[in-house]
Amino acid sequence: MKLGYVILYVPSVADAVDFYESAFGLECRFRHGGIEGDYAEMETGQTALAFVSETLADSHGFGYRKTNVQSEAPSIEVALVTDDVSAAYDRAIAAGAIAVKAPAQQPWGQTISYVRDNNGYLVEICSPVAK
Repeated sequence: MKLGYVILYVPSVADAVDFYESAFGLECRFRHGGIEGDYAEMETGQTALAFVSETLADSHGFGYRKTNVQSEAPSIEVALVTDDVSAAYDRAIAAGAIAVKAPAQQPWGQTISYVRDNNGYLVEICSPVAK
């Protein structure tokens, strides 16, 4: 088995796509249902970051906690890896991300930072882990 997708449930797929394009420079590689649509995937490498509308998620018939910027971040994060954490962090903040933790060097050599996206999800912006 392999990890194929990480899917975030959001009120508006179009807004999530626009935000991730602007804040993180990701490109949308697939949309279902037109511009507003119920599903989209971002180009993130082998494992896709995808968004599903809460409307579609509700139709599946299981419970879940809806996420928003007014509530605490859910117990999950999306980690985006870059060689220039400071520039990526600044870009995200300029695009409307909520600052959580400014870039900081870690004892193991990695630089990490955290923001919250337009739906309240925690996004780690980090450098590659040295091997």
